[in-house]
Amino acid sequence: MKHDPLNDIINVIKNASRIGRKEIETEPAARLIGRVLKVMQEYNYLKSFEVMDDSRGGKFKIVLSNTINNCGVIKPRLPVKRANLDKYEARYLPAQDFGILILSTTKGVMSHIEARKMGLGGRLIAYVY
Repeated sequence: MKHDPLNDIINVIKNASRIGRKEIETEPAARLIGRVLKVMQEYNYLKSFEVMDDSRGGKFKIVLSNTINNCGVIKPRLPVKRANLDKYEARYLPAQDFGILILSTTKGVMSHIEARKMGLGGRLIAYVY
Protein backbone atom coordinates (compact mmCIF):
# COMPACT_ATOMS: atom_id res chain seq x y z
CA MET A 1 0.00 0.00 0.00
CA LYS A 2 1.36 3.39 -0.99
CA HIS A 3 0.97 6.09 1.63
CA ASP A 4 2.79 8.90 -0.15
CA PRO A 5 2.86 8.55 -3.96
CA LEU A 6 4.89 11.76 -4.42
CA ASN A 7 7.62 10.43 -2.13
CA ASP A 8 7.63 7.11 -4.00
CA ILE A 9 8.02 8.80 -7.40
CA ILE A 10 10.75 11.18 -6.18
CA ASN A 11 12.68 8.19 -4.78
CA VAL A 12 12.30 6.30 -8.07
CA ILE A 13 13.65 9.33 -9.94
CA LYS A 14 16.58 9.68 -7.53
CA ASN A 15 17.49 5.99 -7.70
CA ALA A 16 17.16 5.83 -11.50
CA SER A 17 19.36 8.91 -11.84
CA ARG A 18 22.01 7.39 -9.59
CA ILE A 19 22.25 4.17 -11.59
CA GLY A 20 22.21 6.01 -14.93
CA ARG A 21 18.82 5.08 -16.36
CA LYS A 22 17.44 7.36 -19.03
CA GLU A 23 13.75 6.51 -18.88
CA ILE A 24 11.34 5.32 -16.18
CA GLU A 25 7.64 4.61 -15.77
CA THR A 26 5.89 5.34 -12.49
CA GLU A 27 2.36 5.28 -11.19
CA PRO A 28 -0.11 6.76 -10.18
CA ALA A 29 -0.53 9.85 -12.34
CA ALA A 30 -1.82 12.38 -9.82
CA ARG A 31 -2.19 16.08 -10.62
CA LEU A 32 0.15 17.25 -7.83
CA ILE A 33 2.85 14.86 -9.03
CA GLY A 34 2.41 16.14 -12.59
CA ARG A 35 2.82 19.72 -11.45
CA VAL A 36 5.97 18.87 -9.47
CA LEU A 37 7.39 17.09 -12.53
CA LYS A 38 6.57 20.15 -14.67
CA VAL A 39 8.58 22.40 -12.33
CA MET A 40 11.47 19.92 -12.45
CA GLN A 41 11.27 19.96 -16.26
CA GLU A 42 11.29 23.78 -16.37
CA TYR A 43 14.63 23.77 -14.54
CA ASN A 44 16.07 20.99 -16.77
CA TYR A 45 16.14 18.26 -14.14
CA LEU A 46 13.90 16.18 -16.46
CA LYS A 47 13.96 16.15 -20.26
CA SER A 48 10.29 15.29 -20.63
CA PHE A 49 7.37 13.42 -19.14
CA GLU A 50 4.01 12.29 -20.40
CA VAL A 51 0.89 10.76 -18.92
CA MET A 52 -0.10 7.32 -20.19
CA ASP A 53 -3.62 6.07 -19.51
CA ASP A 54 -3.71 2.49 -18.27
CA SER A 55 -7.41 2.55 -17.19
CA ARG A 56 -6.43 2.29 -13.50
CA GLY A 57 -4.76 5.49 -12.33
CA GLY A 58 -2.50 6.38 -15.16
CA LYS A 59 1.29 6.28 -15.39
CA PHE A 60 4.02 8.81 -15.98
CA LYS A 61 6.69 8.06 -18.55
CA ILE A 62 9.67 10.20 -17.47
CA VAL A 63 12.85 10.85 -19.46
CA LEU A 64 15.72 11.87 -17.18
CA SER A 65 18.44 14.36 -18.06
CA ASN A 66 21.07 13.06 -15.58
CA THR A 67 21.46 16.42 -13.84
CA ILE A 68 19.98 15.37 -10.49
CA ASN A 69 22.44 15.04 -7.64
CA ASN A 70 19.79 14.61 -4.97
CA CYS A 71 16.08 15.14 -4.54
CA GLY A 72 13.55 14.45 -1.84
CA VAL A 73 10.17 15.22 -0.37
CA ILE A 74 9.88 17.56 2.60
CA LYS A 75 7.80 16.00 5.35
CA PRO A 76 5.84 17.44 7.07
CA ARG A 77 4.75 19.92 4.45
CA LEU A 78 5.99 23.00 6.25
CA PRO A 79 4.27 26.36 5.78
CA VAL A 80 6.78 29.04 4.78
CA LYS A 81 6.48 32.80 4.46
CA ARG A 82 8.21 34.72 1.71
CA ALA A 83 10.60 36.26 4.24
CA ASN A 84 11.66 32.82 5.54
CA LEU A 85 12.52 31.22 2.18
CA ASP A 86 16.25 31.83 2.77
CA LYS A 87 16.17 29.79 5.98
CA TYR A 88 14.69 26.76 4.26
CA GLU A 89 16.93 27.21 1.23
CA ALA A 90 19.94 26.97 3.55
CA ARG A 91 18.46 23.91 5.26
CA TYR A 92 17.59 21.79 2.23
CA LEU A 93 19.94 22.98 -0.54
CA PRO A 94 23.74 22.63 -0.44
CA ALA A 95 24.53 26.18 -1.63
CA GLN A 96 22.80 29.40 -2.52
CA ASP A 97 21.47 29.48 -6.11
CA PHE A 98 22.11 25.74 -6.48
CA GLY A 99 18.94 23.70 -6.80
CA ILE A 100 15.30 24.51 -6.17
CA LEU A 101 12.69 24.15 -3.48
CA ILE A 102 9.24 23.27 -4.82
CA LEU A 103 6.32 25.01 -3.12
CA SER A 104 2.58 24.76 -3.32
CA THR A 105 1.20 28.30 -3.32
CA THR A 106 -2.16 29.92 -3.93
CA LYS A 107 -1.01 30.53 -7.54
CA GLY A 108 -0.06 26.87 -8.09
CA VAL A 109 3.03 24.69 -7.71
CA MET A 110 6.26 26.60 -8.39
CA SER A 111 9.90 26.90 -7.42
CA HIS A 112 11.08 29.10 -4.58
CA ILE A 113 12.67 31.40 -7.17
CA GLU A 114 9.32 32.11 -8.84
CA ALA A 115 7.59 32.44 -5.45
CA ARG A 116 10.17 35.00 -4.33
CA LYS A 117 9.65 37.02 -7.55
CA MET A 118 5.87 36.96 -7.09
CA GLY A 119 6.10 37.70 -3.35
CA LEU A 120 4.35 34.50 -2.30
CA GLY A 121 4.75 31.96 0.46
CA GLY A 122 3.24 28.51 0.62
CA ARG A 123 3.92 24.97 1.71
CA LEU A 124 7.21 23.22 0.99
CA ILE A 125 6.75 20.06 -1.05
CA ALA A 126 10.17 18.94 -2.32
CA TYR A 127 13.74 19.92 -3.11
CA VAL A 128 15.96 19.13 -6.11
CA TYR A 129 19.62 19.85 -6.82
